[in-house]
Amino acid sequence: MEEMITKINGWLWSPVLIYGILVVGLIFTFSTKFMQVRFFKDMFVQLTKGEKSSSGVSSFEALSMALAGRIGVGNIAGTATAIAYGGPGSIFWMWVLGFIGTATSYVESTLAQIYKDEKNGVYRGGPAYYLYKFTQKKWIGTIFAIVAVIAMAALMPSVQSNSIAGAMNNAFHLPAWITGVFLVVLIGVIIFGGVRRIAAVASIVVPFMAGAYILMAILIIILNFDKIPNVFGLIFSSAFGQDKMFGGILGAAIAWGVKRGIYANEAGQGTGPHHAAAAEVSHPVKQGFVQAFSIYFDTFLVCTATAFIILFTGAYNVQNESTGKYLVQNIPGVQPGEAYTQAAIEQAFPLAGFGSGFIAIALLFFAFTTIMAYYYIAETNLAFMLDGAKLKVSIRIMQVVFLILLYFGSVKTATTAWALGDTGLGLMVYVNVISLLFLLKPALVALKDYEAQKKQGIDPVFDPRKLGIKNADYWEKRIDEKE
Repeated sequence: MEEMITKINGWLWSPVLIYGILVVGLIFTFSTKFMQVRFFKDMFVQLTKGEKSSSGVSSFEALSMALAGRIGVGNIAGTATAIAYGGPGSIFWMWVLGFIGTATSYVESTLAQIYKDEKNGVYRGGPAYYLYKFTQKKWIGTIFAIVAVIAMAALMPSVQSNSIAGAMNNAFHLPAWITGVFLVVLIGVIIFGGVRRIAAVASIVVPFMAGAYILMAILIIILNFDKIPNVFGLIFSSAFGQDKMFGGILGAAIAWGVKRGIYANEAGQGTGPHHAAAAEVSHPVKQGFVQAFSIYFDTFLVCTATAFIILFTGAYNVQNESTGKYLVQNIPGVQPGEAYTQAAIEQAFPLAGFGSGFIAIALLFFAFTTIMAYYYIAETNLAFMLDGAKLKVSIRIMQVVFLILLYFGSVKTATTAWALGDTGLGLMVYVNVISLLFLLKPALVALKDYEAQKKQGIDPVFDPRKLGIKNADYWEKRIDEKE
Protein backbone atom coordinates (compact mmCIF):
# COMPACT_ATOMS: atom_id res chain seq x y z
CA MET A 1 0.00 0.00 0.00
CA GLU A 2 2.82 2.38 0.91
CA GLU A 3 4.43 1.81 -2.49
CA MET A 4 1.16 2.68 -4.25
CA ILE A 5 0.76 5.87 -2.20
CA THR A 6 4.34 6.85 -3.06
CA LYS A 7 3.64 6.42 -6.79
CA ILE A 8 0.48 8.54 -6.53
CA ASN A 9 2.47 11.27 -4.75
CA GLY A 10 5.14 11.12 -7.44
CA TRP A 11 2.49 11.88 -10.04
CA LEU A 12 0.65 14.51 -7.98
CA TRP A 13 3.82 16.35 -6.94
CA SER A 14 5.47 16.34 -10.35
CA PRO A 15 7.27 19.48 -11.65
CA VAL A 16 3.96 20.46 -13.29
CA LEU A 17 2.39 21.09 -9.89
CA ILE A 18 5.53 22.43 -8.20
CA TYR A 19 6.25 25.09 -10.83
CA GLY A 20 2.57 25.53 -11.67
CA ILE A 21 1.89 26.80 -8.14
CA LEU A 22 4.67 29.38 -8.52
CA VAL A 23 3.39 30.49 -11.94
CA VAL A 24 -0.20 30.85 -10.73
CA GLY A 25 0.99 32.87 -7.73
CA LEU A 26 2.88 35.21 -10.06
CA ILE A 27 -0.19 35.61 -12.29
CA PHE A 28 -2.28 36.65 -9.29
CA THR A 29 0.49 38.92 -7.98
CA PHE A 30 0.68 40.85 -11.26
CA SER A 31 -3.11 40.79 -11.81
CA THR A 32 -3.69 42.42 -8.42
CA LYS A 33 -0.79 44.82 -9.03
CA PHE A 34 1.14 43.44 -6.04
CA MET A 35 -1.73 43.76 -3.58
CA GLN A 36 0.44 42.10 -0.92
CA VAL A 37 2.60 45.24 -0.93
CA ARG A 38 0.07 47.96 -1.82
CA PHE A 39 -2.45 46.96 0.84
CA PHE A 40 -0.13 45.82 3.60
CA LYS A 41 -1.44 48.55 5.93
CA ASP A 42 -5.05 47.59 5.19
CA MET A 43 -4.27 44.00 6.19
CA PHE A 44 -3.35 45.19 9.68
CA VAL A 45 -6.32 47.54 9.95
CA GLN A 46 -8.84 44.86 8.94
CA LEU A 47 -7.58 42.46 11.63
CA THR A 48 -9.56 44.34 14.25
CA LYS A 49 -12.55 45.12 12.04
CA GLY A 50 -15.65 43.05 11.46
CA GLU A 51 -18.18 42.13 14.10
CA LYS A 52 -19.65 38.86 15.27
CA SER A 53 -23.21 38.06 14.34
CA SER A 54 -25.64 35.22 14.91
CA SER A 55 -24.37 33.67 11.68
CA GLY A 56 -20.72 34.73 11.46
CA VAL A 57 -17.55 35.17 13.48
CA SER A 58 -15.34 38.27 13.72
CA SER A 59 -12.50 38.91 11.26
CA PHE A 60 -9.94 38.12 13.96
CA GLU A 61 -11.67 34.85 14.87
CA ALA A 62 -11.79 33.88 11.19
CA LEU A 63 -8.07 34.71 10.97
CA SER A 64 -7.40 32.60 14.07
CA MET A 65 -9.32 29.70 12.55
CA ALA A 66 -7.28 30.03 9.35
CA LEU A 67 -4.01 30.23 11.28
CA ALA A 68 -5.13 27.21 13.29
CA GLY A 69 -5.18 25.31 10.01
CA ARG A 70 -2.02 26.86 8.59
CA ILE A 71 0.17 26.75 11.70
CA GLY A 72 0.65 23.06 12.28
CA VAL A 73 3.07 20.21 11.80
CA GLY A 74 4.15 21.75 8.48
CA ASN A 75 5.74 24.65 10.36
CA ILE A 76 7.89 22.48 12.61
CA ALA A 77 8.30 19.03 11.07
CA GLY A 78 7.61 20.19 7.49
CA THR A 79 10.20 22.98 7.54
CA ALA A 80 12.76 20.60 9.05
CA THR A 81 12.01 18.01 6.36
CA ALA A 82 12.49 20.64 3.64
CA ILE A 83 15.97 21.34 5.00
CA ALA A 84 16.70 17.61 5.28
CA TYR A 85 16.06 16.92 1.59
CA GLY A 86 16.35 20.36 -0.07
CA GLY A 87 19.09 21.91 2.01
CA PRO A 88 19.09 25.42 3.55
CA GLY A 89 18.15 26.88 0.14
CA SER A 90 14.66 25.38 0.44
CA ILE A 91 13.88 28.08 3.01
CA PHE A 92 14.36 30.81 0.40
CA TRP A 93 11.85 29.09 -1.87
CA MET A 94 9.43 28.83 1.04
CA TRP A 95 9.74 32.61 1.38
CA VAL A 96 9.13 33.09 -2.35
CA LEU A 97 6.02 30.90 -2.18
CA GLY A 98 4.87 32.82 0.90
CA PHE A 99 5.18 36.19 -0.85
CA ILE A 100 3.37 35.26 -4.06
CA GLY A 101 1.05 32.93 -2.17
CA THR A 102 -0.33 35.97 -0.36
CA ALA A 103 -1.97 37.05 -3.63
CA THR A 104 -3.31 33.53 -4.16
CA SER A 105 -4.78 33.54 -0.66
CA TYR A 106 -6.41 36.93 -1.33
CA VAL A 107 -8.10 35.64 -4.49
CA GLU A 108 -9.48 32.41 -3.01
CA SER A 109 -10.58 34.04 0.25
CA THR A 110 -12.31 36.97 -1.46
CA LEU A 111 -14.14 34.56 -3.76
CA ALA A 112 -15.26 32.61 -0.69
CA GLN A 113 -16.80 35.77 0.77
CA ILE A 114 -18.44 36.80 -2.53
CA TYR A 115 -20.13 33.44 -3.04
CA LYS A 116 -20.79 32.38 0.57
CA ASP A 117 -24.11 31.04 1.82
CA GLU A 118 -26.00 31.34 5.08
CA LYS A 119 -27.03 27.77 5.84
CA ASN A 120 -28.79 26.60 9.00
CA GLY A 121 -27.90 29.90 10.68
CA VAL A 122 -24.17 29.64 9.91
CA TYR A 123 -22.06 31.15 7.11
CA ARG A 124 -20.63 28.50 4.81
CA GLY A 125 -18.27 28.95 1.89
CA GLY A 126 -15.14 27.75 0.14
CA PRO A 127 -14.04 26.38 -3.24
CA ALA A 128 -17.06 24.08 -3.60
CA TYR A 129 -19.38 27.04 -3.10
CA TYR A 130 -17.64 29.49 -5.40
CA LEU A 131 -17.21 26.85 -8.11
CA TYR A 132 -20.92 26.09 -8.00
CA LYS A 133 -22.08 29.72 -7.80
CA PHE A 134 -19.77 30.90 -10.58
CA THR A 135 -20.57 28.07 -13.02
CA GLN A 136 -24.13 27.32 -11.82
CA LYS A 137 -23.21 23.62 -12.07
CA LYS A 138 -23.33 21.90 -8.70
CA TRP A 139 -21.44 18.83 -9.89
CA ILE A 140 -18.34 20.97 -10.42
CA GLY A 141 -18.46 22.18 -6.83
CA THR A 142 -19.16 18.64 -5.68
CA ILE A 143 -15.84 17.45 -7.15
CA PHE A 144 -13.92 19.70 -4.77
CA ALA A 145 -16.27 18.92 -1.87
CA ILE A 146 -15.65 15.17 -2.19
CA VAL A 147 -11.88 15.67 -2.46
CA ALA A 148 -11.93 18.00 0.56
CA VAL A 149 -13.92 15.61 2.76
CA ILE A 150 -11.59 12.72 1.90
CA ALA A 151 -8.45 14.81 2.44
CA MET A 152 -9.56 16.69 5.56
CA ALA A 153 -11.39 13.88 7.35
CA ALA A 154 -9.27 10.87 6.37
CA LEU A 155 -5.85 11.62 4.86
CA MET A 156 -4.33 14.77 6.34
CA PRO A 157 -5.19 14.53 10.07
CA SER A 158 -2.91 11.47 10.30
CA VAL A 159 0.17 13.69 9.82
CA GLN A 160 -0.83 15.90 12.74
CA SER A 161 -1.67 13.12 15.20
CA ASN A 162 1.38 11.09 14.15
CA SER A 163 3.75 14.01 14.74
CA ILE A 164 2.20 14.75 18.14
CA ALA A 165 2.58 11.10 19.14
CA GLY A 166 6.19 11.00 17.91
CA ALA A 167 7.17 14.19 19.75
CA MET A 168 5.49 13.05 22.97
CA ASN A 169 7.29 9.72 22.78
CA ASN A 170 10.67 11.40 22.15
CA ALA A 171 10.19 13.85 25.01
CA PHE A 172 8.23 11.93 27.65
CA HIS A 173 8.42 8.29 26.43
CA LEU A 174 4.64 8.31 26.20
CA PRO A 175 3.25 5.38 24.16
CA ALA A 176 1.55 6.44 20.92
CA TRP A 177 -1.75 4.81 21.84
CA ILE A 178 -2.07 6.96 24.98
CA THR A 179 -1.50 10.13 22.95
CA GLY A 180 -4.06 8.86 20.42
CA VAL A 181 -6.73 8.32 23.08
CA PHE A 182 -6.02 11.75 24.60
CA LEU A 183 -6.43 13.46 21.22
CA VAL A 184 -9.66 11.62 20.43
CA VAL A 185 -11.26 12.65 23.72
CA LEU A 186 -10.13 16.29 23.55
CA ILE A 187 -10.95 16.83 19.87
CA GLY A 188 -14.26 15.01 20.28
CA VAL A 189 -15.43 17.43 22.99
CA ILE A 190 -14.60 20.43 20.79
CA ILE A 191 -15.94 19.30 17.41
CA PHE A 192 -19.26 18.23 18.93
CA GLY A 193 -19.54 21.84 20.17
CA GLY A 194 -19.70 23.31 16.63
CA VAL A 195 -17.98 26.06 14.67
CA ARG A 196 -18.27 28.78 17.33
CA ARG A 197 -16.47 26.63 19.89
CA ILE A 198 -13.73 25.97 17.31
CA ALA A 199 -13.41 29.73 16.68
CA ALA A 200 -13.32 30.54 20.42
CA VAL A 201 -10.62 27.96 21.19
CA ALA A 202 -8.52 28.94 18.15
CA SER A 203 -8.60 32.68 18.97
CA ILE A 204 -7.02 31.92 22.37
CA VAL A 205 -4.61 29.10 21.55
CA VAL A 206 -3.16 30.35 18.24
CA PRO A 207 -1.67 33.69 19.43
CA PHE A 208 -0.29 32.06 22.58
CA MET A 209 1.40 29.12 20.89
CA ALA A 210 2.83 31.17 18.00
CA GLY A 211 4.15 33.89 20.34
CA ALA A 212 5.98 31.43 22.60
CA TYR A 213 7.52 29.64 19.62
CA ILE A 214 8.73 32.83 17.92
CA LEU A 215 10.19 34.04 21.23
CA MET A 216 12.24 30.84 21.43
CA ALA A 217 13.63 31.48 17.94
CA ILE A 218 14.54 35.07 18.86
CA LEU A 219 16.43 33.86 21.96
CA ILE A 220 18.41 31.37 19.86
CA ILE A 221 19.27 34.08 17.28
CA ILE A 222 20.48 36.37 20.09
CA LEU A 223 22.63 33.59 21.53
CA ASN A 224 24.12 32.99 18.06
CA PHE A 225 24.19 36.62 16.89
CA ASP A 226 27.59 36.25 15.25
CA LYS A 227 26.25 33.58 12.88
CA ILE A 228 23.60 35.79 11.23
CA PRO A 229 25.68 36.67 8.08
CA ASN A 230 26.71 33.05 7.59
CA VAL A 231 23.19 31.64 7.94
CA PHE A 232 21.64 34.12 5.51
CA GLY A 233 24.55 33.63 3.12
CA LEU A 234 24.04 29.86 3.25
CA ILE A 235 20.30 30.17 2.57
CA PHE A 236 20.71 32.44 -0.47
CA SER A 237 23.72 30.69 -1.99
CA SER A 238 22.04 27.29 -1.62
CA ALA A 239 18.81 28.59 -3.12
CA PHE A 240 20.53 29.33 -6.43
CA GLY A 241 22.94 26.41 -6.54
CA GLN A 242 25.97 28.57 -5.75
CA ASP A 243 27.00 26.72 -2.61
CA LYS A 244 29.61 24.01 -3.29
CA MET A 245 28.06 21.56 -0.89
CA PHE A 246 24.41 21.99 -1.95
CA GLY A 247 24.84 23.04 -5.58
CA GLY A 248 23.83 19.61 -6.86
CA ILE A 249 20.38 19.64 -5.26
CA LEU A 250 19.02 22.94 -6.61
CA GLY A 251 15.94 21.19 -8.04
CA ALA A 252 15.30 19.53 -4.68
CA ALA A 253 15.63 22.90 -2.91
CA ILE A 254 12.89 24.40 -5.09
CA ALA A 255 10.67 21.31 -4.97
CA TRP A 256 10.87 20.82 -1.20
CA GLY A 257 10.58 24.55 -0.52
CA VAL A 258 7.34 24.73 -2.52
CA LYS A 259 6.00 21.35 -1.36
CA ARG A 260 6.50 21.96 2.34
CA GLY A 261 5.79 25.68 1.95
CA ILE A 262 2.30 25.03 0.66
CA TYR A 263 1.79 22.39 3.34
CA ALA A 264 2.61 25.03 5.95
CA ASN A 265 0.84 28.14 4.61
CA GLU A 266 -1.86 26.39 2.51
CA ALA A 267 -2.02 29.19 -0.10
CA GLY A 268 -3.89 27.73 -3.06
CA GLN A 269 -4.85 24.58 -1.20
CA GLY A 270 -8.42 25.75 -0.74
CA THR A 271 -8.56 25.43 3.04
CA GLY A 272 -8.29 29.11 4.04
CA PRO A 273 -11.39 30.18 2.07
CA HIS A 274 -13.62 28.10 4.35
CA HIS A 275 -12.63 30.22 7.35
CA ALA A 276 -12.77 33.44 5.31
CA ALA A 277 -16.41 32.78 4.43
CA ALA A 278 -17.32 32.49 8.12
CA ALA A 279 -16.44 36.15 8.85
CA GLU A 280 -18.96 38.97 9.22
CA VAL A 281 -17.74 41.87 7.01
CA SER A 282 -19.25 44.62 4.86
CA HIS A 283 -17.06 43.88 1.83
CA PRO A 284 -15.44 40.57 0.70
CA VAL A 285 -12.06 42.20 0.07
CA LYS A 286 -11.72 43.01 3.77
CA GLN A 287 -11.55 39.36 4.71
CA GLY A 288 -9.45 38.63 1.65
CA PHE A 289 -6.85 40.99 3.14
CA VAL A 290 -7.07 39.39 6.57
CA GLN A 291 -6.54 35.90 5.17
CA ALA A 292 -3.69 37.14 2.97
CA PHE A 293 -1.98 38.50 6.08
CA SER A 294 -2.10 35.03 7.63
CA ILE A 295 0.35 33.83 4.96
CA TYR A 296 2.88 36.45 6.05
CA PHE A 297 2.43 35.43 9.67
CA ASP A 298 2.70 31.72 8.94
CA THR A 299 5.65 31.74 6.54
CA PHE A 300 7.78 34.71 7.53
CA LEU A 301 7.37 34.31 11.28
CA VAL A 302 6.58 30.71 12.25
CA CYS A 303 8.27 28.75 9.44
CA THR A 304 11.24 31.10 9.54
CA ALA A 305 11.44 30.61 13.31
CA THR A 306 11.82 26.85 12.79
CA ALA A 307 14.41 27.34 10.06
CA PHE A 308 16.48 29.70 12.21
CA ILE A 309 16.27 27.42 15.27
CA ILE A 310 17.72 24.59 13.15
CA LEU A 311 20.24 26.52 11.01
CA PHE A 312 21.66 28.74 13.75
CA THR A 313 22.39 25.68 15.91
CA GLY A 314 23.52 23.51 12.98
CA ALA A 315 21.24 20.69 14.16
CA TYR A 316 20.39 19.16 10.78
CA ASN A 317 21.34 16.57 8.19
CA VAL A 318 20.94 16.99 4.43
CA GLN A 319 20.48 13.93 2.25
CA ASN A 320 20.54 13.73 -1.54
CA GLU A 321 17.36 11.80 -2.36
CA SER A 322 18.70 10.67 -5.73
CA THR A 323 21.86 9.03 -4.40
CA GLY A 324 20.90 8.45 -0.78
CA LYS A 325 24.21 10.01 0.33
CA TYR A 326 24.42 12.60 3.09
CA LEU A 327 25.79 15.99 2.11
CA VAL A 328 25.73 17.09 5.76
CA GLN A 329 25.34 14.86 8.80
CA ASN A 330 25.59 17.06 11.89
CA ILE A 331 23.21 14.94 13.98
CA PRO A 332 23.74 11.29 12.96
CA GLY A 333 20.83 8.94 13.55
CA VAL A 334 18.20 11.68 13.99
CA GLN A 335 15.23 11.27 11.67
CA PRO A 336 14.02 14.27 9.58
CA GLY A 337 11.12 16.15 11.14
CA GLU A 338 10.32 17.51 14.57
CA ALA A 339 13.37 15.67 16.00
CA TYR A 340 15.65 18.21 14.22
CA THR A 341 13.98 21.07 16.08
CA GLN A 342 14.09 19.17 19.35
CA ALA A 343 17.81 18.51 18.89
CA ALA A 344 18.41 22.17 17.98
CA ILE A 345 16.83 23.50 21.17
CA GLU A 346 18.69 20.88 23.22
CA GLN A 347 21.94 22.30 21.79
CA ALA A 348 20.94 25.91 22.46
CA PHE A 349 19.70 25.21 25.98
CA PRO A 350 21.58 22.18 27.33
CA LEU A 351 19.06 21.36 30.02
CA ALA A 352 18.10 17.69 30.17
CA GLY A 353 14.95 17.17 28.10
CA PHE A 354 14.11 20.89 27.71
CA GLY A 355 14.28 20.98 23.91
CA SER A 356 12.32 17.78 23.41
CA GLY A 357 9.70 18.82 25.95
CA PHE A 358 9.28 22.34 24.58
CA ILE A 359 8.80 21.15 20.99
CA ALA A 360 6.48 18.34 22.08
CA ILE A 361 4.20 20.82 23.84
CA ALA A 362 4.45 23.39 21.02
CA LEU A 363 3.69 20.71 18.47
CA LEU A 364 0.71 19.58 20.53
CA PHE A 365 -0.75 23.10 20.33
CA PHE A 366 0.16 23.59 16.66
CA ALA A 367 -1.22 20.27 15.45
CA PHE A 368 -4.19 20.30 17.82
CA THR A 369 -5.62 23.49 16.35
CA THR A 370 -4.88 22.28 12.82
CA ILE A 371 -6.92 19.13 13.47
CA MET A 372 -9.83 21.32 14.58
CA ALA A 373 -9.55 23.35 11.38
CA TYR A 374 -9.48 20.20 9.26
CA TYR A 375 -12.69 18.99 10.84
CA TYR A 376 -14.42 22.33 10.25
CA ILE A 377 -13.46 22.24 6.56
CA ALA A 378 -14.71 18.67 6.17
CA GLU A 379 -18.03 19.60 7.81
CA THR A 380 -18.41 22.68 5.58
CA ASN A 381 -18.03 20.57 2.45
CA LEU A 382 -20.52 18.01 3.74
CA ALA A 383 -22.95 20.90 4.24
CA PHE A 384 -22.46 21.85 0.60
CA MET A 385 -23.46 18.39 -0.63
CA LEU A 386 -26.25 17.58 1.83
CA ASP A 387 -29.03 19.27 3.79
CA GLY A 388 -31.58 18.64 6.50
CA ALA A 389 -31.70 15.26 8.21
CA LYS A 390 -29.19 13.74 5.78
CA LEU A 391 -26.65 16.39 6.74
CA LYS A 392 -27.12 15.83 10.48
CA VAL A 393 -26.70 12.08 10.16
CA SER A 394 -23.70 12.44 7.84
CA ILE A 395 -21.99 14.86 10.23
CA ARG A 396 -22.37 12.40 13.10
CA ILE A 397 -20.96 9.57 10.98
CA MET A 398 -18.07 11.73 9.82
CA GLN A 399 -17.29 12.79 13.40
CA VAL A 400 -16.95 9.15 14.45
CA VAL A 401 -14.85 8.23 11.39
CA PHE A 402 -12.69 11.33 11.87
CA LEU A 403 -11.90 10.41 15.48
CA ILE A 404 -11.18 6.77 14.62
CA LEU A 405 -8.75 7.74 11.84
CA LEU A 406 -7.20 10.38 14.10
CA TYR A 407 -6.34 7.62 16.56
CA PHE A 408 -4.93 5.31 13.87
CA GLY A 409 -2.82 8.21 12.56
CA SER A 410 -1.11 8.48 15.93
CA VAL A 411 0.01 4.83 15.85
CA LYS A 412 1.00 4.65 12.14
CA THR A 413 4.59 4.99 10.91
CA ALA A 414 5.62 8.56 10.09
CA THR A 415 6.37 7.61 6.47
CA THR A 416 2.83 6.34 5.88
CA ALA A 417 1.26 9.31 7.66
CA TRP A 418 3.19 11.89 5.59
CA ALA A 419 2.51 9.98 2.36
CA LEU A 420 -1.24 10.02 3.03
CA GLY A 421 -1.09 13.72 3.95
CA ASP A 422 0.79 14.63 0.77
CA THR A 423 -1.80 12.77 -1.30
CA GLY A 424 -4.68 14.68 0.28
CA LEU A 425 -2.84 17.99 -0.10
CA GLY A 426 -1.97 17.35 -3.76
CA LEU A 427 -5.54 16.47 -4.70
CA MET A 428 -6.95 19.65 -3.16
CA VAL A 429 -4.29 21.88 -4.71
CA TYR A 430 -4.88 20.51 -8.22
CA VAL A 431 -8.64 21.06 -8.13
CA ASN A 432 -8.52 24.48 -6.44
CA VAL A 433 -5.59 26.13 -8.27
CA ILE A 434 -6.89 25.19 -11.72
CA SER A 435 -10.32 26.55 -10.73
CA LEU A 436 -8.92 29.87 -9.51
CA LEU A 437 -7.48 30.66 -12.93
CA PHE A 438 -11.02 30.70 -14.37
CA LEU A 439 -12.60 32.53 -11.41
CA LEU A 440 -10.10 35.37 -11.05
CA LYS A 441 -12.24 38.19 -12.50
CA PRO A 442 -14.74 38.65 -9.61
CA ALA A 443 -11.86 38.94 -7.11
CA LEU A 444 -10.22 41.64 -9.28
CA VAL A 445 -13.50 43.53 -9.76
CA ALA A 446 -14.11 43.46 -5.98
CA LEU A 447 -10.58 44.76 -5.32
CA LYS A 448 -11.05 47.65 -7.74
CA ASP A 449 -14.39 48.51 -6.10
CA TYR A 450 -12.85 48.42 -2.61
CA GLU A 451 -10.02 50.70 -3.71
CA ALA A 452 -12.42 53.17 -5.35
CA GLN A 453 -14.60 53.42 -2.23
CA LYS A 454 -11.54 53.91 -0.01
CA LYS A 455 -10.38 56.79 -2.22
CA GLN A 456 -13.79 58.40 -1.71
CA GLY A 457 -13.21 58.24 2.05
CA ILE A 458 -16.05 55.82 2.79
CA ASP A 459 -16.10 52.44 4.47
CA PRO A 460 -16.41 49.97 1.54
CA VAL A 461 -19.74 48.16 1.23
CA PHE A 462 -20.23 45.41 -1.33
CA ASP A 463 -23.01 45.49 -3.93
CA PRO A 464 -22.52 42.70 -6.50
CA ARG A 465 -25.30 43.98 -8.80
CA LYS A 466 -23.54 47.31 -9.36
CA LEU A 467 -20.35 45.46 -10.22
CA GLY A 468 -21.97 42.97 -12.57
CA ILE A 469 -21.09 40.00 -10.35
CA LYS A 470 -23.81 37.38 -10.69
CA ASN A 471 -25.03 34.70 -8.31
CA ALA A 472 -23.68 36.37 -5.16
CA ASP A 473 -26.96 35.33 -3.52
CA TYR A 474 -26.12 36.12 0.10
CA TRP A 475 -25.05 39.70 -0.69
CA GLU A 476 -28.07 40.34 -2.91
CA LYS A 477 -30.39 39.12 -0.17
CA ARG A 478 -28.57 41.27 2.38
CA ILE A 479 -29.02 44.41 0.26
CA ASP A 480 -32.70 43.63 -0.39
CA GLU A 481 -33.37 43.22 3.34
CA LYS A 482 -31.74 46.57 4.13
CA GLU A 483 -33.74 48.33 1.47
